[in-house]
Amino acid sequence: MAYQVLARKWRPRTFAELAGQAHVVRALSNALTQNRLHHAYLFTGTRGVGKTTVARILAKALNCETGITATPCGVCSACTQIDAGRFVDLLELDAASNTGIDNMREVLDNAQYAPSVGRYKVYIIDEVHMLSKAAFNSMLKTLEEPPEHVKFILATTDPQKIPITVLSRCLQFNLKQMSPELVREHLTKVLTAEAIEFEPAALPLIARAAQGSMRDALSLLDQAIAYGSGVVLAETVQSMLGTIDQRYLFDILHALINQDGKALLSLADDMATRSIAFDAALQDLAALLQHIALVQIVPDALSTDTPNRDALMALAQQLDPQIVQLYYQISLHGRRDLALAPDEFAGFSMTLLRMLAFYPQATAIPATSARAAPIIPVPTIPAPVTPTPAIPASQPAATSAVTAPTSTPVPIPTNTGEFDGNWSSLINQLTLGGLGRMLAVQCEFISFEQNTMRLCVSAEHKHLIAKSYQDKLNDSLNNYFNRPIRLDISVATAAVANTPIQQKNDARAERQIQAEASINAHPYTQAAIAQLDASVQNIQPID
Repeated sequence: MAYQVLARKWRPRTFAELAGQAHVVRALSNALTQNRLHHAYLFTGTRGVGKTTVARILAKALNCETGITATPCGVCSACTQIDAGRFVDLLELDAASNTGIDNMREVLDNAQYAPSVGRYKVYIIDEVHMLSKAAFNSMLKTLEEPPEHVKFILATTDPQKIPITVLSRCLQFNLKQMSPELVREHLTKVLTAEAIEFEPAALPLIARAAQGSMRDALSLLDQAIAYGSGVVLAETVQSMLGTIDQRYLFDILHALINQDGKALLSLADDMATRSIAFDAALQDLAALLQHIALVQIVPDALSTDTPNRDALMALAQQLDPQIVQLYYQISLHGRRDLALAPDEFAGFSMTLLRMLAFYPQATAIPATSARAAPIIPVPTIPAPVTPTPAIPASQPAATSAVTAPTSTPVPIPTNTGEFDGNWSSLINQLTLGGLGRMLAVQCEFISFEQNTMRLCVSAEHKHLIAKSYQDKLNDSLNNYFNRPIRLDISVATAAVANTPIQQKNDARAERQIQAEASINAHPYTQAAIAQLDASVQNIQPID
């Protein structure tokens, strides 16, 4: 007997076998049980989520010899013929290849005749959005008031292209994409039943690559079995899909934290040597950053059995939440711009270097060759410029320069004295980052008496007073004052205005006002406006 692909062999034949579409199964089962049947159904959803499968199961439920039921027997002649695709009263029409009005008229003319052997004559029209406007118009009347023995089941991946006059005549169900976890469970079941050896770590790779489509997942599984000579291994699946090993992603983020440009380029070279798809690499990097951001906001959202959980928790503490958001955006934009880059390697490495350049307090990119690293000037914020009648033709720009940081460890500052009340200054002296710093900058200082530090946060940031956040801040305060400090954080009923983050925003707004006043009052600006009808488009102070 010829080999049957897994996507066809494991196609569900009953509602009970259908995975991930409980909302559709429940509605259809109740309608069949109560005999409240609509004359036209529309199933929408992306490829491979089960639209045609649900349509065929519904056709069996309507024509099963045991009666109209939500649980067709599967053994009567009607059920077996529908499963085999030979049931004379089930007509499947591919609208992509039968788009014209003549095709639709032929279907509608045939619909007037009673079914030959079944209870209902069922028409399944796949990719119905491909029909022409004339074809849609010809079926409107029949679709609204079809003969009693006819049921229409329409399926489409693009419901936006279906006329609203057709949509209003159908009972519409939107089939969801499958979650990676659901796909992984189903693949495990299939491989176990097929007695095929596999590594559990390989299945999440296939589940993510399927992008919510169970049919795509089973097709990829077929390919993985052939690629691995009958065994599904994580390494062979990665090679087949061109996916990136999670170890590379963690190494990239650690290199960014350490400001190690040489290590970043070395990782990119290694990935190119292994022919890893850079598009998939940036996609996986964005997914990893999303998990890190989730851990930072809701630490308990990560289940205990999550792969690389400890590494994720460690990175969540080392990376500032704002930097995680920035890296996420850079990953998305870098993936979008890969097609515009000279080549994919250049686009990927440039994305990593962009992340390195935007790292906070970055001073210099470490040298990537025997030549010394160039000194990177750090521009200072200009003071307000007093208008003068003229500006010299050439004026040297005042800049300050700093060199690359050394690997000498920075000692933890300690202070046995009392706190002077400047909370913002204290935060800058603490060895604090990640979760603890995110809490600290949203707090307003209240008092510090008898080793008790009292702070308050606004109601909109009350989620930050989780125990894991407070522990980070408390440990840093204990180290700074060299004695146990009790932390008391309350939620303010009124607005909290004197927080470090608010002070920073106020200072930035003040710098913006000063910069705009300075530029607008400059004689060159005024002359350009008066003589050339120019306008100032954007003024941005340099931080």
